[in-house]
Amino acid sequence: MRRTLLAICSLLVAVCRPGLTMDMSVNASHGAHGEPALNAAVAVEREAPRRGALYRVRQEGKTSYLFGTVHVGKQAFYPLEPQVTRALAESTSLVLELDTRADGAFQAALARYARYAPGDSVRNHVSTETLAMLNLALGKAGMSLAAMEHYKPWLLANVLVGAEIERQGYRRSNGVEQYLLRTAEQQSKPLRELESADYQLSLFETLDDAQQEAYLRENLAELASGVALTKTANLLDAWSQADVHGIWASWKTLTSGETVSAAFMERTLLGKRNPQMATSIEAIMRQDQVAFVGVGLLHLVGDNSLPQLLRERGYQVEQLY
Repeated sequence: MRRTLLAICSLLVAVCRPGLTMDMSVNASHGAHGEPALNAAVAVEREAPRRGALYRVRQEGKTSYLFGTVHVGKQAFYPLEPQVTRALAESTSLVLELDTRADGAFQAALARYARYAPGDSVRNHVSTETLAMLNLALGKAGMSLAAMEHYKPWLLANVLVGAEIERQGYRRSNGVEQYLLRTAEQQSKPLRELESADYQLSLFETLDDAQQEAYLRENLAELASGVALTKTANLLDAWSQADVHGIWASWKTLTSGETVSAAFMERTLLGKRNPQMATSIEAIMRQDQVAFVGVGLLHLVGDNSLPQLLRERGYQVEQLY
């Protein structure tokens, strides 16, 4: 449940590096002159698909890379293309929204923001009609209301959407952050966090009871109609092909409309967090010569995006693809 929540909050809110692996393969498998293996390696690099979105950020000799991630994925997404893995290899640190391995901090935040106090239950905070819809959706997902009733509506919505995504073959263990973490560990590269689990989960606490019920009902309706899966699949497909138009279309779909979910995405999960992330990235760039920053793809899109905010603060921001 922990990683499901992180995946959905950030998605709707991104192993050996291929370059190194390619070189090692050439050294280990070349023939008398090394040409066949080298040619094959070059062909692999040329054919490797671009995924996500990659930016280079510069100021006063300091460099960072911004890479748009998704928090669930498939094994076929990897390895990432050489331009990305070279950027990570050149970096002196890996920067992520959150260290998803830190379970203790997450569990503490979950207890603080996502669970009702002892003796309380979601039954006391939503209508009978909403409770019936929730009970039906939980049953379809193989969960029971009795087991989940101590969690707040926003978390129940996220868990149900996450379960549906997993049924379609996308795994949290194949999320981009997991790949980047493994790579950074192999390169003995330090990890820096832009946020904390406490902060991320506290954002949902800004929704009052009525908004949380609306958030739940909107997500239940989209699950029932298939719209929730379509939205997620479109974003993942756009990421997997570095489809700029598709990425922007997903951003617009997820942040537009009169729903509580869209407003929360636009004003809080993106609008509130992006300026604070930009400030954190600035601080990290002052400390590290080269930082590789992996953040949820939607943080790189829109008028209040990280690239735009950093440009406004005097940084040279170049989209590499």
